[in-house]
Amino acid sequence: MRPIRLATALLTLLTAATPALAGTVAERWASARTPAAGPAEAIGSAAAGCLAGARPLPLSGEGYQVLRPSRNRAWSHPQTVAFLRDLAAKAHRDGLPLLLIGDMSQPRGGPLPFGHASHQNGLDVDLWFRMPHTPLSAAELEEPKPQTMVRDGGIDPDAWGPAQVRLLELAATSPGVDRMFVHPAIKQALCASLPPERRSWLGKLRPWWGHDEHVHIRLACPADSPRCEPQPPPPEGEGCGEELVSWLTRPAAPTPHERTHRPPRPMPEACAALRP
Repeated sequence: MRPIRLATALLTLLTAATPALAGTVAERWASARTPAAGPAEAIGSAAAGCLAGARPLPLSGEGYQVLRPSRNRAWSHPQTVAFLRDLAAKAHRDGLPLLLIGDMSQPRGGPLPFGHASHQNGLDVDLWFRMPHTPLSAAELEEPKPQTMVRDGGIDPDAWGPAQVRLLELAATSPGVDRMFVHPAIKQALCASLPPERRSWLGKLRPWWGHDEHVHIRLACPADSPRCEPQPPPPEGEGCGEELVSWLTRPAAPTPHERTHRPPRPMPEACAALRP
């Protein structure tokens, strides 16, 4: 075999092996069915971290239901659980339909074998933009049907409405929320439609591909978690200018493979004691 062909073959083999090796580590973290004992602490970052003393979110409560309960991803730092219960109650009192809560974290945090590169330290949660008026059945909760808010590069007016705007506003103005990720077209629509008196929270709304069916909410590091690694704060301002334009003019969004098959980041040493 020629040297170039040999090198190409070796590169292909190593590239193919990386997700499998990462998957083995992630599957080990996913095998934990219960949290680690001890006080609650978010450790490391959202994309390289773990979670001690996790608490479960009840699978249903005032104003919400948890999707895909068999995944066992309805665990978080207690601050995240309290935030979700409070947000759902506020939304219910505001007359919004049921909130559908997607993935949170695993019982001990850590990398997930599929679906996310983040959600590792108990401070991330996905909220669907689809909000039903009646509770979903057990079968519907296990195999829910998402609803995109984006069509032909812009907002789908048949799907997007005041309920979704209000949900984002309630979440972004809640204490402890660090940032929220939505599709760039959603941020663009909000920048164009909200009056000045309702725009102060837009800076927390960060454009990110792949978030057309749900909003990804990230809480700030809690005071009881000194080993939590925060992100730099979002840029000042509403984020409706050049930064947003740069997202809207990018040639293409990353593929699902590119988003989920990246080499794992080194985890903090403290996570070794929590690993299943």
